Amino acid sequence: MKTKFKIGEAARILGISPDLLRYYEKKGVVFPEKDAANGYRYYDFWDINFLMDCLWFKNFGFSLDQIADIVRIPSVQALDAMLLTREDELRRTIARCNLLLQRSAAHRQDLRRIDDLLYRCEIAESPEFIRFINRVGDAYDTDGGLRDLARQWLKALPFNQRYFEMYADADLPGTEDSYRWGFSLTRDYAEALDFQIKPPMAVVPSRKSIHTIFKNTGGRGGIAPSLLQYALDYAAERDIRIFGPVCGVLLASVQEGDHLTGYFEAWLPIE
Repeated sequence: MKTKFKIGEAARILGISPDLLRYYEKKGVVFPEKDAANGYRYYDFWDINFLMDCLWFKNFGFSLDQIADIVRIPSVQALDAMLLTREDELRRTIARCNLLLQRSAAHRQDLRRIDDLLYRCEIAESPEFIRFINRVGDAYDTDGGLRDLARQWLKALPFNQRYFEMYADADLPGTEDSYRWGFSLTRDYAEALDFQIKPPMAVVPSRKSIHTIFKNTGGRGGIAPSLLQYALDYAAERDIRIFGPVCGVLLASVQEGDHLTGYFEAWLPIE
């Protein structure tokens, strides 16, 4: 019966790669016998059983560096402490995964409303937005505090959304490219993520608005106030006054035929 195994054979028994076996050796986890003549590594039954213990800890989610420490751990109490720390990490991971499930389900609900509200208007209360602006027109602020703050918001994806503000009425300030982009969070996600709200972040309160969804098929060209002309016509027909900038979020970008289409949900505040 064979009692020694080359690295490829040991890797097949364990279901791992030879590179991982070499890494364990480099970290001092296991010490295979080496043939001085040809440099081949040979693993015995004890090596393989020991490596199975390593895989046991690996499947708890411990890193390879942590496993290298665990196999040298000096006491049962120390091992207990390492597992307790890992349990805390797993609880945080579970909490985040549950939050991701919630976010995914909410986003699917948003997507399913597109057909019902595309180029249609209704009067509704806008949600409260916690927003951060880091782009005006086509220009990003890449210096100082805004850059660092933008990275904070990027790390909060996908719980936040791409947010925009622009004036839709030709009588109000703005041109076709005078829009502002950034990110928005609802308060429940801000609290769940322990997000600190500080300037230049701002809270955009809920307001009575014309609520609609529109799309842009211009690909890289961006959005423009003219895309909301139908909503302005809706307001004019009902003698409704738009009061302040439109705010909204990007719901989805999809490749439709030969062009990229963006779907946007918008709220036009009214008096």
